[in-house]
Amino acid sequence: MAKDVYYSDYLQLDKILGAQQTESGLNGNEAHDEMLFIIIHQAYELWFKQMKYEMQSIVDIMSKPSINDNSPDIFSVVHRLKRIATIWQLGIQQIDVLETMTPLDFLDFRDQLRPASGFQSFQFKMLEAMMGLKFGDRHGKAFYQSHLRKEHIEEIAKIEAQPSLIELLNAWLERIPFFDSTYWDKTENINSHPFWTQYKTAFTSTLNEKDDTIISSFENCFYSKDIVEGNRLSAKANRAALFILAYRDYPLLQVPFQLLDTLILIDELMSTWRTRHISMVSRMIGVRMGTGGSTGADYLSKSRDDHGVFNELSRLNTFLVQRYNLPILPDSLKNRLGFMTSPVSS
Repeated sequence: MAKDVYYSDYLQLDKILGAQQTESGLNGNEAHDEMLFIIIHQAYELWFKQMKYEMQSIVDIMSKPSINDNSPDIFSVVHRLKRIATIWQLGIQQIDVLETMTPLDFLDFRDQLRPASGFQSFQFKMLEAMMGLKFGDRHGKAFYQSHLRKEHIEEIAKIEAQPSLIELLNAWLERIPFFDSTYWDKTENINSHPFWTQYKTAFTSTLNEKDDTIISSFENCFYSKDIVEGNRLSAKANRAALFILAYRDYPLLQVPFQLLDTLILIDELMSTWRTRHISMVSRMIGVRMGTGGSTGADYLSKSRDDHGVFNELSRLNTFLVQRYNLPILPDSLKNRLGFMTSPVSS
């Protein structure tokens, strides 16, 4: 017979509620707002743990050699990504609570926190690594090495050595077969592929005037043989992603579209969270250095600008055309994308 479960025992509240020791209290001059500061950041760390848990399950699913796009797998990925997005929305709202603390309230205990810093949140950096942010792409790499404990750097490095979500997304997109000879003639050379010939014509017609730069970007994005330096997605993956974004109204593409759109949303929410953080730091400490020795708001601004993982997906929206200008698909492909169809294995 199962034992009775008591609420506080189940949640281990004795551990959680006993984990708010203020530095100012230890020093004999309790600063009232330090309790709020601790609880807010502990809540963030709990949410980072939950997002890591969700992200690992997503990575595990996406690591499968074949994912049926009409199966529970892809629905689970989308559902858990949407949960992560919702948690980020809550994370942004938590800043409202933290900002009930005034700059003077913060100064009452700030100096006692040195050299601790939110930069040292190894869970957040693990989450970024799971998504696909590599050490070489991080802003302030020397600062990164000197301010994290060795064991945390090693844990993050182990994650970076494994396939990340953006890498698995690239592989998934590359397996999507919508441009092969099953549906199209003359598929050997992508430059003369019927779909892409028509799509490029439709896209260039949307430009107000000939823009060699944006046309060159179009060709690099969709025609390159290799992944262009600085990008995380191949041209083949970009072609599949744009197809999903452009033809999302077809039933079979609705869930893949939600997957891509939610990744774009997560990047946007993380950028918004960083922007709110920057504004809050500027309000609290002006142009002072951070407690960990960073340049404060300036460092946070550069991290926000450099640490997007899925921004290549949002940039694909540059190349969208109006629905009425989209190339007409072959009947065989339209039937495959409709409701009365056998699942597509990608």
